[in-house]
Amino acid sequence: MGAHDTNNTLYDELVARYSEAHRKYHTCQHLNECIANLEPALDLATHPGEVEIALWFHDAIYDPKRQDNELQSALWAKSSTLEARATSQCADRIYGLVMATRHAARPASQDEQLLVDVDLSILGASQERFDEYEVQVREEYAWVPDWLFRRKRRAILEDFIARPFIYCTSRFRSAFEAAARENLGRSISRLGG
Repeated sequence: MGAHDTNNTLYDELVARYSEAHRKYHTCQHLNECIANLEPALDLATHPGEVEIALWFHDAIYDPKRQDNELQSALWAKSSTLEARATSQCADRIYGLVMATRHAARPASQDEQLLVDVDLSILGASQERFDEYEVQVREEYAWVPDWLFRRKRRAILEDFIARPFIYCTSRFRSAFEAAARENLGRSISRLGG
């Protein structure tokens, strides 16, 4: 099996993961939207190829009942890049990029900031797309009782809206910040207290 066959196999496996039946938001639609927002902003990246690879892997493993999706996705990204004969430094950076999409802390590097902004671009989407996204997220968590989902979801959204800036890069801030704050405010109001 040549490198071309291996690459096609990995591509097919990634697409299959994003196409899993239990996914409603973390799908190929999300991946395609992220790619569309990343491509015109790649000039912001220090290592654009690594950001692109990390984007493909950032939600590759996704089970809403688990807490380690990003970790498992990052480990898969790292092992895949090492198998493709990337340097260990490159594989480590890609691992770090995927882990930044946990949104647990402000992204540190320029590449992390770009990737996280791309991942969060849905928050600043059109009102129609944002509302569709909200429905998709609820469908992914259909097994969670409504009262608990509303409480947890409200806390997540309030965390984003409480930040001085939702987006790290000035380009994403100017493109998405105002709409994201409007969308989040509407969603928080709908979720109630």
